[in-house]
Amino acid sequence: MHNELESLLTRALTLDRHFAKLMEGHPAGSAAPLQDSVIRPLTEAFTEMTGRAPDVNADDETGAETTDQVWQLARDITRFRSNPGLPTGVQEATAALQHLAVLSADDPDARVAELTALQSGLESQIQVAPDGPYLVTNATKITDWLGVAIRALPQLALCRCGASETKPLCDGSHARIGFSGAKDPQRVPDSRETYEGVAVTVLDNRGLCAHSGFCTDRLPNVFRASAEPFVAPSGGRMDEIKRAARACPSGALGYAIDGKEGDAPAREPAIEVSKDGPYRISGGIPLVDCGQRNTGASSEHYSLCRCGHSQNKPFCSGMHYYVGFADPVPSEEPTLFEWAGGLPALTRMTHIFYGKYVPEDPLLAPLFASMSPDHPERVAAWLGETFGGPKLYTEMYGGYEHMVAEHAGKALTEEWRARWAQLISRAADDAGLPTDAEFRAAFAAYIEWGSRIALENSQPGATPPPHMPVPRWWWVCNATPGSRVSALTPPAEADHTIELPSPDEPVSFDRHIKPLFRAMDRKSMSFVFDLWLHTDVVAHAAGILDRLQQGSMPCDGRWPQDHIDVFARWIADGTPE
Repeated sequence: MHNELESLLTRALTLDRHFAKLMEGHPAGSAAPLQDSVIRPLTEAFTEMTGRAPDVNADDETGAETTDQVWQLARDITRFRSNPGLPTGVQEATAALQHLAVLSADDPDARVAELTALQSGLESQIQVAPDGPYLVTNATKITDWLGVAIRALPQLALCRCGASETKPLCDGSHARIGFSGAKDPQRVPDSRETYEGVAVTVLDNRGLCAHSGFCTDRLPNVFRASAEPFVAPSGGRMDEIKRAARACPSGALGYAIDGKEGDAPAREPAIEVSKDGPYRISGGIPLVDCGQRNTGASSEHYSLCRCGHSQNKPFCSGMHYYVGFADPVPSEEPTLFEWAGGLPALTRMTHIFYGKYVPEDPLLAPLFASMSPDHPERVAAWLGETFGGPKLYTEMYGGYEHMVAEHAGKALTEEWRARWAQLISRAADDAGLPTDAEFRAAFAAYIEWGSRIALENSQPGATPPPHMPVPRWWWVCNATPGSRVSALTPPAEADHTIELPSPDEPVSFDRHIKPLFRAMDRKSMSFVFDLWLHTDVVAHAAGILDRLQQGSMPCDGRWPQDHIDVFARWIADGTPE
């Protein structure tokens, strides 16, 4: 086995010498040489296995200089990777070579299929490499934050240091920057709290929370960002609380009924690369070598740090907000699909609509009583394609003609149509779709237009035009995001320096309190209130102080005691401006 690894390393060194010429004219031509992503991890793996450095050099003769050499090496290292007990460096190098081999292929799908067959005997899992990437084996579904599929190679190395130039894939940056996967001793303590309510008990571990805001955004009467206790379990309906706990991407939330903890949702294994945030894992993909897991942590869903700064590595602790971690800026003029939040947001909306509003409505409930279990997904796919997203409805369900056939002969009434349009707008609110005037104008326009076309097509004797494409909807009258300045946008603020008052000096909000909150603090809490607005801070002062004293706000480290004392003095003095 050692000899085989030395041979693979020799071939990698030879390829690296001629890499630029081999990749010329291919999409992988701009990729970095193999030193960081292949040679280094293979060298480390050899040293780990044998206790000595490899004695290898690049061959002088390369043979035919074609990308077939990359493909041949990718196949051979994939076969070798299937041996049990190999160091993680072999997986890291395999991921890089598979990626390059597929990028340079004339038929990428055929190569993916062959590589998948070569390592089909391996269990699907995510392995946390020491101070290195997440090594993903045989994952079948990886999407970006919009729900758009990312090619799932059988072996992937996902960046977790935050520095890769090829995000979400690892490029070896963790080794160059000296990334550490250790937990921060100052992290929020691991403690699972129990909150008993009338109908349901909520379980919560703040030490596992990734601060995605799903619970506080969607059920603020139960999950109170600025009050203590954080959870008020009698503030919402049982089904809403169950839905919120199941939607918690970190697994921090759970629920129990009559003393029995609720089961995790049954979902297909999936990895979502969230926008400017963590990897969100669902469907029970096993996580290997992750260290001590938090009390009550879910194995069905969890959030893995992607910025490299979590205090609870490898799990996300919300630090991406504070370090300004960001993916590449999307297009200046986003589609409605992108602005809405992509397929996850639209699917969330349709599930709320068909799961909450339709069953309780006496007019719509009989109409949809026999709908298929995947009807919410079908409607979300239609809306996604209509709003400028991928052609999922056309590819999966048959496109425009299938949609017309679904309505043909149903003789829908205007009363039904109007109620459908009314309630799906409520579901959009519940699902947290954007509420800006520009998006809602375009959303409402399509809902009215599309539902009226469906009504027309459903009438007896209707003859819809055949072979039409799925419509593509756009912004209304060029009213796009950023085309106007909101009247509610606060004026630009100059940077403030922190100036603490003397013991005899009155505490002022503008002079002393507001500068205590950094721009990143304000951003991280913007989904609840504005930390730079006097009226907002006054309204939530007691809750803010309690969290400051606990050390749970901000999430990247406790305030100095003298800063907390000044905030307490300001409250005691009547919260003056």
